[in-house]
Amino acid sequence: MRRQPAAANAVRRAPLAPLPRNPRAMLDYDVSLVWTVLLLLSFGLVMVYSASIATAEASARTGYHAWYFLVRHAVFLAVGLGIGYFAFQVPVKVWQQFAAWLFIGVAVLLVLVLVPGIGRAVNGSRRWLSLVVVGIQPSEFMKLAVVVYAASYAVRKAAFLHAEQPLSKTLLRGFAPLSAVMVAVGGLLLLEPDFGALVVILAIAFGILFLGGLDWRLFAGLAVLMPVALAGIALAAPYRVQRLAVFLDPWSDPMHRGYQLSHSLIAFGRGEWLGVGLGSSVEKLLYLPEAHTDFLLAVIGEELGFAGVLAVIVLFAWLLYRAWAIGRLAARLERPFAALCAQGIGVWLGVQAFINMGVNMGVLPTKGLTLPLLSFGGSGIVANCIALALLLRIDWENRRVLKGFVV
Repeated sequence: MRRQPAAANAVRRAPLAPLPRNPRAMLDYDVSLVWTVLLLLSFGLVMVYSASIATAEASARTGYHAWYFLVRHAVFLAVGLGIGYFAFQVPVKVWQQFAAWLFIGVAVLLVLVLVPGIGRAVNGSRRWLSLVVVGIQPSEFMKLAVVVYAASYAVRKAAFLHAEQPLSKTLLRGFAPLSAVMVAVGGLLLLEPDFGALVVILAIAFGILFLGGLDWRLFAGLAVLMPVALAGIALAAPYRVQRLAVFLDPWSDPMHRGYQLSHSLIAFGRGEWLGVGLGSSVEKLLYLPEAHTDFLLAVIGEELGFAGVLAVIVLFAWLLYRAWAIGRLAARLERPFAALCAQGIGVWLGVQAFINMGVNMGVLPTKGLTLPLLSFGGSGIVANCIALALLLRIDWENRRVLKGFVV
């Protein structure tokens, strides 16, 4: 059989979409992604102010100022966007080079959280490090660190992840090392405790392994064992068992254990199709706890109705689609680390948003997870902005490669 010309084989191995006639006329960034992020951040600022007014006016800690949380959230946004700008300047290859060091650094912060006198406890959980005027929640930055580290790991161990290898070698050389690291991180998170962050971080790590080509037999076994393990962890703590019971029937004890979920459902019920109007929520008037953080979506549902909630879901859906598309293009350009980072960021934001929405709507048991890009919280906003800056950097480098530049 006659050999095909090398050029023909090269074209066949690169299934890229046809380039425009003038590649240099292409935009340097994803306009729809930027606008989606800005819309979510801006909408979050407005809704955090609306949801927090009553809480701020009723607390001596805030000086009884209605705008207390608005100002702090605006500062968090400014800091997050500023750090995100500098993160965008960092080449993706540098993220890959220092992935392990980033992961180790954040892991040290998780350990420091548990040290008496250094970590700060709030509502029975020790999740914060105090820095005089602000507190840092290391678990939020661990999500970013896991994205980068797991992507780097999957690239380095690619030869041991695929089904071509014997299953024993894939298990011992590819799957087991990262699993051991995740168990250690999970142990630190459970000591805080922060079960919600643990679920998100495990989804990120093993989602990236799957996208990186993990043997389907191992992934199938993981898909069976992981829910069992998480259920065992949940049932081992009495307060988590109570949350599960409340989730199944919040109206059995609406004034105590089911208080938060029942008022969240009332908020959605009052909102109906178009809501009661921006700023007109009743549930935020000290009825619904954590209205500006974990249960912000319930206030959105009450004030803007089904239309407002649907708009949030559509924006998140488009954000996840763009993350997936950017990662897919990076993979086709033979940039595996960039591809896995982009899709890992999508897994992170998608899983966390899904859990928060499910909790607010009574579809999932209560977890202490905020709604990404929207809820009040400095560490979460900053970590989200850095992650999205990395996603935009990956997209920017993809476009540079398509134009013929070396990145």
